Amino acid sequence: HNNGIIEQEQPSSLTPTTPQPTTSVDSISRRNPPVNYRQQRRRQFICAQYFDKTTSQNQLTQPNHSINQSIHRSIATTMLGRIAKHHHRMLRGAARHGNQGGIVSRQFSGSNYARGISHLATPANQNGDAEKRPSFPTATYRSHSSAAAMAPSQIAAAATPFQPTPERKYEFFQNVEMTADGVAIIRFDCPGKAVNTISFALADEARKLWAADIHPNADVKAVVFLSAKRDMFIAGADIFDLQAIENKQDLVGLIEDNMTFFQHMKSKKIPLVCGIDGPALGGGLEWALWCDYRVCSDSKKVKLGLPEVKLGLLPGFGGTQNLHPLVGLQNAMDMMLTGKDIRPDKARKMGLVDIVVASQSVEQVAIQSATDLASGKLKPKRKPKSWLNWALEDTSIGRKVIWNQVEKMVAKNTHGNYPAPNAIIQCVQHGLSSSSTKYENERSQFAKLAATPESEALIGIFDGMNQMKKHDFGKDTAIKVNTVAVMGAGLMGSGIAQVSAEKGFSVLLKDRNDESVARGLSHISDNWDKKMRRMTKHERNINDSNLVGLSDQNPSWRKHFQNTDLVIEAVFEDLSLKKELLAHVESITPDHCIFATNTSAIPISDIAAGAKRPENVIGMHYFSPVPKMPLLEIIPHDGSSDVAKATALEVGTKQGKTSILVKDVPGFYVNRCLGPFLVEVSALIKDGADLETLDRAMVKFGMPVGPITLADEVGIDVTSHVATFLSNADLGVRMSGGDVGVMGKMIEKGWLGKKSGQGFYTYKGKKKTINSEVKSYIGEVKERDLNLGMNDMQDRLVTRLVNEAAKCLEDEIIADPTVGDIGMVFGTGFAPFRGGPFRHIDQVGAGKFVDKMNMLSDQYGPQFEPCQLLKDHAAGDKKFFQ
Repeated sequence: HNNGIIEQEQPSSLTPTTPQPTTSVDSISRRNPPVNYRQQRRRQFICAQYFDKTTSQNQLTQPNHSINQSIHRSIATTMLGRIAKHHHRMLRGAARHGNQGGIVSRQFSGSNYARGISHLATPANQNGDAEKRPSFPTATYRSHSSAAAMAPSQIAAAATPFQPTPERKYEFFQNVEMTADGVAIIRFDCPGKAVNTISFALADEARKLWAADIHPNADVKAVVFLSAKRDMFIAGADIFDLQAIENKQDLVGLIEDNMTFFQHMKSKKIPLVCGIDGPALGGGLEWALWCDYRVCSDSKKVKLGLPEVKLGLLPGFGGTQNLHPLVGLQNAMDMMLTGKDIRPDKARKMGLVDIVVASQSVEQVAIQSATDLASGKLKPKRKPKSWLNWALEDTSIGRKVIWNQVEKMVAKNTHGNYPAPNAIIQCVQHGLSSSSTKYENERSQFAKLAATPESEALIGIFDGMNQMKKHDFGKDTAIKVNTVAVMGAGLMGSGIAQVSAEKGFSVLLKDRNDESVARGLSHISDNWDKKMRRMTKHERNINDSNLVGLSDQNPSWRKHFQNTDLVIEAVFEDLSLKKELLAHVESITPDHCIFATNTSAIPISDIAAGAKRPENVIGMHYFSPVPKMPLLEIIPHDGSSDVAKATALEVGTKQGKTSILVKDVPGFYVNRCLGPFLVEVSALIKDGADLETLDRAMVKFGMPVGPITLADEVGIDVTSHVATFLSNADLGVRMSGGDVGVMGKMIEKGWLGKKSGQGFYTYKGKKKTINSEVKSYIGEVKERDLNLGMNDMQDRLVTRLVNEAAKCLEDEIIADPTVGDIGMVFGTGFAPFRGGPFRHIDQVGAGKFVDKMNMLSDQYGPQFEPCQLLKDHAAGDKKFFQ
């Protein structure tokens, strides 16, 4: 933001807008007519994995160290600040819980919300038929329409309308029960799925239930809301309802109907109590906020939160108005702006719930609390504010201080790319100044956000993450994995062992000698020490008990391996070593054991060649640091069995990863896309791009860090090695236009990046500057000064990155656009609010995108030539997502 550079920039020519018809004859001809590029490129799976070399700590400075390990370590630690970090976390958590931001259920990711989520969206073809995730990249891909897609249980439910019976009067609720003291018990019980979600249909039925069984009944003295499902309250609002409404302004009236119902409940003037024993997220927590008393279990499965911001939305059922009176303005803003989960103990301390009890006591305590509230024996106690909090939250001067700090934090962390945080702030401020219209304003703001491309993009990510958790190999195809052996105790191997042990696998961590194993175990122990605030001592002990260290110095390791179900090798990049290792493993492990390689640059097919059980060999490409990075690439070779594929996918999901199936080519998917991007960085430097402006340009676009900072974080030697490797691979002209040797002299001078204290930037403590020596060197490298602006830099970098993603889809390296978006968002930090490269193309318009690439090709060379798939979409005015 120095010198007002960012503020003075005009919108990028690739900023999403409504595509306009292109009438230029030259423009149309440059897009080329559609061709059958699929038939031109029928390739086999070859299986080669690159760029993720497992290494010990003392090897991090070596040029052949994986770009994944360094790039993704940088991304994981520098992601857009607190809001962006919570965004990625939330996406993972939502998928885990079956819902995100409380708008339920769909993907966000890589953790394991292992409960069935039958109501989540699945890909659909253009005819609206349900389709499961492909078992491997197929010859065609399908445009997706989440709103049209339905899970099998939903299809069955739609085909068989609910018929009330005396035993089950309501579809979404069990029959109301009454205690002798006049407490009515209402149990949420959404049919056909493991979670409860608030749909418009449920809300409509709730109104009927209340009108029939509660409101006119004078015998009802109090009401208790519970869930009939184990470990569950309400996971959020059903996202299908939101997606199904074309005109988002129609949401205003629908939300108003629900708000009227909540206010109608309160009008009976009887105590309302809820018993929470599981996730209470989004609309689920908002329902609880309308109650007078909240009983919560101490189960680790309980999470309370309003994560709508991570879907580009805000709490629409009164959450922006009802939360801060309970927990205070500061706590409320923190919850809503980050979408963080609140655990039971903290929820009680901050006043979000009234009492925390054992899981088995929730129902009993909730009913007794309702009885005592009705009789007057119990009065809800609200935690008094400290003098300081009163001065900050309840005075005009104090609130001004809070808003000033909140708005600064939002601006810093979102760079103006996410509209939801500012809308949340506006709603709370409006409610404090104009209470009579606070709910009306809230639903109006919700409808506006629902119509934004940012919300559509974030919901698309959420959908995609849930889709990645499914495969079509069959329910019983994967073998049951109890014991995982990890061979290689370096940073990558120890990371794989850590996430496996944390998820309940029995883990064998093996290396050549005791010293290597001890380093790996120590690294895992240090990581767990850092997590003790979120992990109980009991959980820590369980994790420790799941982990066994072994070495060649201990002959008993062979006996341990006799019961292993999956071996993941993370050793040095040597084909002979890996083949020798595979042969040895096959000689001592059972026939069903899967062998997964985390190789950085060796084709899986080469490793599997000559194996005793080649059908059990597969690639599992983790991103470093493994405990933090959510993405996992699964790479089969031609002979990999469905059993191996299904097992790898299911193990990855249980480890908390979002797994994508990709073709085995140099760079796989993520790093293959980064190759042209890295080359273009060097081209921009030669064209006179200012280093700091180059960084700011891509951060403004939405990337977690700029490319210059990224090169320093990864290591100049590593970046140079990777770019050189891909330049010699099969990308051809797409890796031209720059000079990957630009960093050669820097390596000679020892300017290896942040790890050496000197790269493009000079690092002193937390400060980084560009010194005169670097400026002098850049001046030597510069061939011309094109006086490039930030938009020029964005266009050149983004087009090459996105075009390569589209080329991967064209070449069937990935199965469909959803896989492509998920891989780029969770593998590179591609701006989540843009939804990934394919949703970004849809928002910009394929015609406009291709025209831009053609213009750049004319100006800079054939490296900007758009791939045939993009030309086809431009010529046919098609989108990747319908």
